[in-house]
Amino acid sequence: MGKRAVFPLWGRDTTALANEFITSGFEAIVVCVDATKLDPSFAGRRFDEELLADLPTAVDPCGENGEFHTFVHTGPIFRAPISCELGEIVHRDGFVFCDVLPSEA
Repeated sequence: MGKRAVFPLWGRDTTALANEFITSGFEAIVVCVDATKLDPSFAGRRFDEELLADLPTAVDPCGENGEFHTFVHTGPIFRAPISCELGEIVHRDGFVFCDVLPSEA
C-alpha cells in the first residue's frame, strides 16, 4: 500500500505524557468513565494535576486501558478555545457520560 504507520507516543511513560499535556497548555474534560474501573464522580472533572493526583494507582493517567475518555477544548494547536460547559451526567450500561454543551464565550 505504500503506507507506514507512525506511533509517536507508543511506549512513552503515560504519567509523564499526562503532565506534559497539562503543562503544554491543553485543557480537557473527562466525558466518559468506565464505572467498573474508576469512580463515576470523575465524569465532568477537568483533566488537571488535581485529577491526576486523585486517580487510583491502577488507573492509567491517560486512560489507556479504557478507564476514561476526554474532550480537549483548549490547547496550543487550537486556533481558539472551544467554548463549552458541562451538561447532564448520565449513567448507562456501566459507563458514566458527561454531556459537553456549546456555550457563549
